[in-house]
Amino acid sequence: MATYLVLGVTYAFAAAVQPGPFQAYLISQALSHGWRRTLPAALAPVVSDGPVIVLVLLVLSRLPGWLMPALQTAGGVLLLYLAWSALRAWRTYSPAAPAPAPCGGQSVLRAALVNMVNPGPWLGWSLVMGPLLLRSWQAAPRNGVALLVAFYATMIVSQAGIITLFAAARQAGPRVNRALIGLSAVGLACFGAYQLWAGLSRVW
Repeated sequence: MATYLVLGVTYAFAAAVQPGPFQAYLISQALSHGWRRTLPAALAPVVSDGPVIVLVLLVLSRLPGWLMPALQTAGGVLLLYLAWSALRAWRTYSPAAPAPAPCGGQSVLRAALVNMVNPGPWLGWSLVMGPLLLRSWQAAPRNGVALLVAFYATMIVSQAGIITLFAAARQAGPRVNRALIGLSAVGLACFGAYQLWAGLSRVW
């Protein structure tokens, strides 16, 4: 069991700290709304990965060829919309009147949607975690449970750390905070454009 605990912790930490659309979204929200409003979004992988895990385990390594490009295209559109929202927050930023923040439930659902249309979880579960979960469960069900608990506990703690770290940057002053919000908008736009290009190029 110890082996699967270590594997779950290691892979989750590597996935959590790797730059990507989901991390860019968390950073943007943390800078705009602070850690209290954004922290629930750290639970998004628990919500969004359920359908991914079920589908991948049912048709492991046999996903339709059109699924990944379609996900990338949809993710690109979503990220460009979020970049536009971050840009509006940058343009209207005022320390005395911060942008209205989504409630905890909305924060989790938005983050879960970003994570679900991100190819990362699909690739991770189809190529790494899916086969590992099947192997660990076949060896002993408790090993599979240990793998899942270690993976998601580490993922949630790591994402919460990222949110807290960047939310703390808000205390550096209004100019710095506004600049960071602008940078997060640029980051989301870049990720969105890349996702859109990657998805459409594979379709055409």
